[in-house]
Amino acid sequence: MQDLKGKVAYITGGSKGIGYGVAEKLVAAGMRVAISGRTLKTVETAAQYLGGSDTVLALQSDVSKLTDEKAAIQQILEAWGQVDVVIANAGVGHFAPVDEMSDEQWHQMIDTNLSGVFHTLKASVQGLKKSKGYYITLASLAGTNFFASGAGYNATKFGVVGFTQAAMLDLRKYDVKVSTIMPGSVATHFNNNEPSEKDAWKIQPEDIGALVLDLLKMHPRTLPSKIEVRPTRPDKK
Repeated sequence: MQDLKGKVAYITGGSKGIGYGVAEKLVAAGMRVAISGRTLKTVETAAQYLGGSDTVLALQSDVSKLTDEKAAIQQILEAWGQVDVVIANAGVGHFAPVDEMSDEQWHQMIDTNLSGVFHTLKASVQGLKKSKGYYITLASLAGTNFFASGAGYNATKFGVVGFTQAAMLDLRKYDVKVSTIMPGSVATHFNNNEPSEKDAWKIQPEDIGALVLDLLKMHPRTLPSKIEVRPTRPDKK
């Protein structure tokens, strides 16, 4: 996948934050990129900023629903005939002590963060086998470091890491590469944050995009299957 021009990528949760930062880098590298989100209008607005309809496709999909992800992949195949890279990025977070977390919050995280990565892979795996493509999940350092008030979020991200590593072993015999990226603090709208100068010390979304490009361009004999990435220095408070 050294030459990315004309290759097709699908990014869930691609209308803002990490997903948008990755999409920018892939479009700039000459790829055709489909982005999805739960609200089509929001995704269409992001797609307009990213590029024209020839290079960016806006899709509505709730990753917690397998039917939505199957429909999204079908639209990509109808538009461009292939899928080479799939990036499971969509996620939500609720943070509360385990005795205070609601059942609704728990299931929203499980359904989106954990079941969502399965649905995205399940919907796209035949296309990835055909193209000998690449499947990447966005986990978190919360997938290896637990913290108070993070029981639900930790559970999903630990799960994403385990799921992705097992999927890597299942799919490499088909020449499908699988990796998980585990970022620390990223300057996004996650958890109701409004990115500003106060977030300058954090990883920026475009930094994750550059990392994805590095993975895609790496020699096919080498697979970084699990990548931890964090700010170089902590916030100076």
